[in-house]
Parts: sequence; structure tokens; C-alpha cells
Amino acid sequence: MSGMNGMSGVDDLGRWAKPTLAGHGVTLRPMTADDAEMLWELVNDPEGNDLTATTAEFTREQIDAWAASRAECSERLDLVIVEQATGIAAGEAVLNEYDAAAEACNFRIALRGPAWYGRGLGGEATRLIVQHGLGTIGLRRITLSVLRRNPRAIRAYAKAGFVVTGEWHEDGEEWVG
Repeated sequence: MSGMNGMSGVDDLGRWAKPTLAGHGVTLRPMTADDAEMLWELVNDPEGNDLTATTAEFTREQIDAWAASRAECSERLDLVIVEQATGIAAGEAVLNEYDAAAEACNFRIALRGPAWYGRGLGGEATRLIVQHGLGTIGLRRITLSVLRRNPRAIRAYAKAGFVVTGEWHEDGEEWVG
């Protein structure tokens, strides 16, 4: 799916600064080493892995190192989705795979398990990070891929302004992009 056309030509050195973005029900904040436990739960959620066709397995040490390294990564954003009502980290929203020539990024999002699905948190987090990507960062385009069999995610992406630009089969799955 392709989303949103933004402004171009932003050369501000702070464009990839790690922001805190507040919405009505969620706040997105920079990921830190303290988020490793939430990420560990997220990467070990069978339903989430199925909905994203994730087959990779990670060690706890890899997750600890990953969480600790996010603040130092340039040309990408790894933000934690925090439910404002509880202050609990619900998942992550990420802009990655930056293409400088096209001023484009990939978007991905994951919640830490079924207890967090269907509550609007992912939809609001998507809108916040896309707005930031197109506005502050100055991306021209944000893209994503989603399994056709994940209609809840497809609806949330459409509400955030993403449109289907292609479909394909890969590893026995039908994808929408």
C-alpha cells in the first residue's frame, strides 16, 4: 500500500530526531533499552507473528541489544506506542528502509498481543507517525505491505490514507502493497 504524498526537500539535520508524538489515546515515544520486555512479548506473540508472516526467531539478548540501539539509529524511527489511559507500552510503530533518492520509507507496526487489538491504538499510532513522516521528516512517500488475510490492518491503513498500489504472492501468502 502506498500512503500519502508529503513535502520534499527537507534538509534539516534534526529531521530524524526521535520525537514524542501525542494523540488522543496514544503517545508515541522513542524506544529505549527499558522497552526490551515489551518487544520480547511482541516478537513471541503467535497471532502477531502469523498476521505479519514473521518466521524469524530471536534470542532475548538480541531483543535487549535491539531495544538499546534504537536511539542511535539514523534515517529511521522506532517509536513505542503507549496507551495514554494506562501508561502501558502497547507495541511499536516504525519508519524504516529509508530511500533518500525517493524520499520514501517503509512503515510497519506491531502490537504486543491480542489484548491490544481492536482498540484503535494501532490506527491512531499509524496516523501520528505518517503525519510526522510526511510533515517533519519531509518524506514524499510512505509504503507498507500487509497480508490480504489481515482485513483489520487493511482497514486501519486505509483510514490513515494508504491506498493499494499492488498485490502479489510470496511464500504461499497473498500480499497487498
